[in-house]
Amino acid sequence: MRREPRQQHVEPRVLSRGRRRTRPVWTTGLVVGAVTAGLLGGISPATAKPAPDDLRKTLSLPSPPGGDDVRVLVFHASATEESPVVDAGIEAIETIGRTGPVATRFTIEATDDASVFTKPRLGRFNAVVFLTGGGDVLDADQEAGLEAYVEAGGGFLGLYDAARTEPYSDWFGGLIGARPAKTNPTAVQRAVVEVGDRRHPATKSLPLEWKRPDKWLNWETNPSGTVHTVARVRESSYRPGTGANGADHPVSWCRDYDGGRSFYTAMGGTADSYQETDFRAHLRGALHWTTRLVRADCRAAIDAHYTAERLTRPNQPGRNDQIGEPHGLVTAKDGRVFYIGRGGADSSRPVVTDWNDPEIGKGQGEIHIWDPKTHQVSLAGSLTVFGNKGGGDELVKNEEGLLGIELDPRFEDNGWVYLHYTPHARIDRNTRTAQRYVSRFTLNHATGKLDLSSEKVLLTWPVQIHSCCHAGGGMAWDSKDNLYIATGDNNSSQFSGGYSGNNPEPHYKGLSFADARRTAGNTNNLNGKILRIHPEQDGTYTLPEGNLFTGEETAEGGGKTRGEIYVMGVRNPARIAVDPATDTLYAGWVGPDAGAPSTTWGPAKYDTFAAITQAGNHGWPYCMGNKQPYRDRNLPDPAKPLGWYDCDAPKNESPHNDGLVNLPPVTGNTIWYSPQGGAPDFPRDANGVPSYRQEEGTYLLPWLKGGGQATMNGPVYRFDESSTSTVKWPSYWDGKWFVGDFYDQDQPRHAVLTDPKTVGKGGLPVHAENLKKIIPVGADGIRNLMDWKFGPDGALYLLDYGRGFFTSDAKSALWRVTYKGGPATPAAEDVVRKETVR
Repeated sequence: MRREPRQQHVEPRVLSRGRRRTRPVWTTGLVVGAVTAGLLGGISPATAKPAPDDLRKTLSLPSPPGGDDVRVLVFHASATEESPVVDAGIEAIETIGRTGPVATRFTIEATDDASVFTKPRLGRFNAVVFLTGGGDVLDADQEAGLEAYVEAGGGFLGLYDAARTEPYSDWFGGLIGARPAKTNPTAVQRAVVEVGDRRHPATKSLPLEWKRPDKWLNWETNPSGTVHTVARVRESSYRPGTGANGADHPVSWCRDYDGGRSFYTAMGGTADSYQETDFRAHLRGALHWTTRLVRADCRAAIDAHYTAERLTRPNQPGRNDQIGEPHGLVTAKDGRVFYIGRGGADSSRPVVTDWNDPEIGKGQGEIHIWDPKTHQVSLAGSLTVFGNKGGGDELVKNEEGLLGIELDPRFEDNGWVYLHYTPHARIDRNTRTAQRYVSRFTLNHATGKLDLSSEKVLLTWPVQIHSCCHAGGGMAWDSKDNLYIATGDNNSSQFSGGYSGNNPEPHYKGLSFADARRTAGNTNNLNGKILRIHPEQDGTYTLPEGNLFTGEETAEGGGKTRGEIYVMGVRNPARIAVDPATDTLYAGWVGPDAGAPSTTWGPAKYDTFAAITQAGNHGWPYCMGNKQPYRDRNLPDPAKPLGWYDCDAPKNESPHNDGLVNLPPVTGNTIWYSPQGGAPDFPRDANGVPSYRQEEGTYLLPWLKGGGQATMNGPVYRFDESSTSTVKWPSYWDGKWFVGDFYDQDQPRHAVLTDPKTVGKGGLPVHAENLKKIIPVGADGIRNLMDWKFGPDGALYLLDYGRGFFTSDAKSALWRVTYKGGPATPAAEDVVRKETVR
């Protein structure tokens, strides 16, 4: 409820171009008395102010002017007498206006006289800056004048305490975007500002991690998703006090509001702020947008501008006519989406688990196509695979099957489709082993069917199938037409207490199934790796330079290497992606099962994401996270802990190792998370071994948490300026890496930014943005994320696995998330100086 209009006992003044006079003193008694009178008066906004349309007619208020006459009004009512902050703010804004390129210059006037908002001269200004000290500074008519000004296309910039101004006005609260919490830190503290918007003129020139002192406000309600946040403050870098907002703490934002443009920054609470070069750059960009000197996108991070649409229907009973057991997708240049089913069937089909039965584990790995022209689904083909054993314990269930799909870089011409799968025809029931294939097939463009007789087998290697799990499966291309193939460690999750999968004892007919040193940690084994090959026209492949090994390395005792290995030491990399702009490889893999760290055995389960810029060893089963070691174990008593692994010089001393003993040093990973939080770290002793005491843990990525967790790596988005698509995601997301989890509770579903200086070297992400309201979660949303990629139309395509394991169900679906926020604002024809349109 607004208070009644009060008489202002001040002489009206307009201060031209920053030259200021002494301001009147507002006493505490006057302000409190006025507010109290307003509360007692009981006048609602509807009765206290005239309609903006009526006021606009009364004032003959035009849209803000253009051409050379660009003006900014700085309003500073309710600040204390001779406030250093106001003085510094006016001086900074005046300097910004008269410096820089002529095309972006403007003049300013400053005043603390609120009657300016009821006078026709308000229409002379392109933008209004509130450099106010808080409180109720506008009467009903004046607020109506400001509202009419904004509706007419005016710009607004609020600085720091402006968020406390007009506390009884819902409209002004919407203009600002958020209100401060009742309690806030009052001391000046140095903190890290994460600059997530790399395109907006207010932030594009700022450091990714901007370290600066200020007084940091907390918010009653977090505005993220209702405003376009351009920067956030990292609460772990200072003491946020009572009312802290957590990992997502917006500090600067903007949006198109009620016909005009609004930008607010909670920075600028000290006079010294306005002397900072970077803070002035921040203000300059904000002023250029609010005055209509430049265009900018202030819609991209607002949740309501995205639409999630389910593209497939539930399968007909007993049929996988729409979708199989979702396991991966890829998009063609013509917009078709190819997606695969691993091999599980609906509950009407029998699951054979008896090893004496030749049909054991037999399933159909299906390739479906969704056509954007018809919005219909067709079945392109299916492969008979091993991998339909259903659920159960480690010695029953299985994750083999149709695991990955990629289209040839020249698919439109040659129709070549690459599939990563486990053919049922190649299993050995006696030894309980199988062969994994990467094969090339040809799709008939006319019929939309896969020619199974066209198969060219590029690569094959053995896998054990006595025990579950970790098949991997993802594939991706780089710009040089090298094909990356992700393989799991082919190792049981049990038998190690949920810590390092390094138990050499369990085996079937001599083949170990619980020792990942046989696979992921073995330089002579293709499991637990990311392979890199160059497919040739004749169905063979060559090895590109720069892989981890050449295949020619040997050591005393016969240990050797495989030249296909690009990355070793990964556990279950189901999804990988290559950034087409940089050729950086992005991968994620699931960790072991331990729910807490152990001072005996090492870290808890860490699910991992890594940005990979060169061949390397990423640690499993020796080290995880930021080079945190596990304890070694060996025969004759694997229950007895031995020494800690040396992450800088790991050795593979497993009895099942047929590769090199001395391994490449471990490379730290980019993101890791556990049930306790994101990026756990611990104090280390003189030998570099972490304490692993849970109470001593710190969490370097507070936006992350696990529990039931299974990483689902996503793409890096690249904005296509030339695309005419009306659904493409905006340029705001360009260069951001999408990381997610199969589950949808506290686990990640974020877009992150990495620092180019540290990416690939174990550097942490510098910024993360939650996507859970853009990509809906929950029972009727995308609850079990299985894969996600951007299509050529710039929309995001996603697979929801469904609500069961090793099957497809009514929730298994292909989804699409599109953007409808529109172009940057103001409209190109409304930019006041045409040569500055961007």
